[in-house]
Amino acid sequence: MTELTADLLLRAYSIGLFPMAESADDPDLFWVDPERRGVLPLDAVHIPRSLRKAVRRGYFEVDADRDFPGIIAACAEATPKRRATWINESIVRLYCELHQRGFAHSIECRREGRLVGGLYGVALGGAFFGESMFSREADASKVALIHLVACLRRGGFVLLDTQFVTAHLARFGAVEISRRAYRKRLEAALAAPAVFYRALDGEGLAILQSMTQTS
Repeated sequence: MTELTADLLLRAYSIGLFPMAESADDPDLFWVDPERRGVLPLDAVHIPRSLRKAVRRGYFEVDADRDFPGIIAACAEATPKRRATWINESIVRLYCELHQRGFAHSIECRREGRLVGGLYGVALGGAFFGESMFSREADASKVALIHLVACLRRGGFVLLDTQFVTAHLARFGAVEISRRAYRKRLEAALAAPAVFYRALDGEGLAILQSMTQTS
């Protein structure tokens, strides 16, 4: 593929494409356009009962955009359960540039100041494209996902793209839709005004509490 720039990456998201590498050691990237796309409906998120206590009692310190490079680096790390990742140096560079320009965001979970879980993705219009998540403590990435949904709902987002549906995401209500249906939702979402709120206070906390009570 031609050299990928941050502007080209944004254009690709706007038409339903996203990049991946074969491995963290592979310098090349390729475009992905799944026939079946994963989405998590923001108005129908299911929070497993086991997580409600963790959210309500604040087991983790949750923040946004405090250490985006640290989040993407953690997502790229190999672990005993995940021997290799697709996040190479080009991915890290491009998404850190998008973050500096206000398009990429992270949700971060800490325990006593130590980063223990989180996720990152790209915001464009009223669409948020989830990219990757990690967890160093049980439930940390799941709590980050719940907070992300609350941030998106508060900010007026209408589409949360998960790319694919894993067993992990299916527990929260993620579903697969056709490429054609996805592109229709994407077109509408890109035209929707939205704001990514970095702090879950006020209305954001009320949304999060409502989610834990009704899911």
